[in-house]
Amino acid sequence: MKPEEYLKGRGAQYNPANPYLKQEYVAGHIEGLDEPMISNSRTEFFIENPKKIVNRVESPDIGLSYSLNPYQGCEHGCIYCYARNTHQYWGYGAGLDFERKIIIKENAPEVLARQLENKNWKVMPIMLAGNTDCYQPIEAKKKLTRRILEVLLQYRHPVSLITKNALILRDMDLLQELNKLDLVHVNISITTLDEKLRQKLEPRTASGAKRLEVVRQLAAAGLDVNVMVAPVIPGLNDSEIPQIIKKAAEAGACNAAYTIVRLNGSIGPIFEDWIRQAFPDKADKVLHQIADCHGGQLNDSRFGTRISGEGKFAEAIANLFKMSKQKYMAGRSHRPYDYSHFCTRSGKQLGLF
Repeated sequence: MKPEEYLKGRGAQYNPANPYLKQEYVAGHIEGLDEPMISNSRTEFFIENPKKIVNRVESPDIGLSYSLNPYQGCEHGCIYCYARNTHQYWGYGAGLDFERKIIIKENAPEVLARQLENKNWKVMPIMLAGNTDCYQPIEAKKKLTRRILEVLLQYRHPVSLITKNALILRDMDLLQELNKLDLVHVNISITTLDEKLRQKLEPRTASGAKRLEVVRQLAAAGLDVNVMVAPVIPGLNDSEIPQIIKKAAEAGACNAAYTIVRLNGSIGPIFEDWIRQAFPDKADKVLHQIADCHGGQLNDSRFGTRISGEGKFAEAIANLFKMSKQKYMAGRSHRPYDYSHFCTRSGKQLGLF
């Protein structure tokens, strides 16, 4: 793709083949098409009404919890997002389709309430969202995340939120009520404070400065805020770790964590295509260092090492993060959840995990 054809406002620049589809449209003879197949088209929205909305997470390097995703696909367009692969299960591409074909699970709050009423329900934190951002742009209109928080407050159920969008401040009233009962943990992801990098890496997210302001306002309201320096991409944003943690600590964050980027499935070719266009002078170096962190491959599905990596670059990143956290966040931590408040609509308490 020529520089003048770069799709601004999008992370991915194409759709890789979907391995679950037997047939796909391809531009075999471009002169026969009335218009280009790959264009920076508008975002489309589709309605889905699932029968189940909460899934149990049992990955040994994440810990026991549930995940709830009111949306599938994400307009934020983060090029590295591991959730891109899941879009293929819906018959879409992991590249541009992930950013511009968004599935809205419109009945999510009602389905959540039904699941919480199940007599066999075990209380563990529900992660909002774990797959795509629950505060992506369409949330401003649909308010599914807000309605979900209302359900969780009604049931006194613990929840963990992670976002890159300042829209979370809209729900400050609900977050404060949950916080009074020690039922909420908030995670703000800050990948970079370099605005030029952010615009290419995460094109439709809030700026790093805006996310720090979100941390500041949440902390000032009494909420514990964890900052996720995620993902760390060696050769691209790893040098920013100390500054991000310093600024986050100054804003009132109580903790910080990080993950190293891993490019599983279709994300590998999507990311490589992107970085060779966005940062051609850095591409080989970055790809080499990512592979060095994952046993010579861009992808890594091994529990434990997939998050922290291995090798000399991963070790250097781990040490830099550890020293930065010790310097700027020593003695800080999240308050634990209080599971004892959970009850059904009838007021009956169910089994606690």
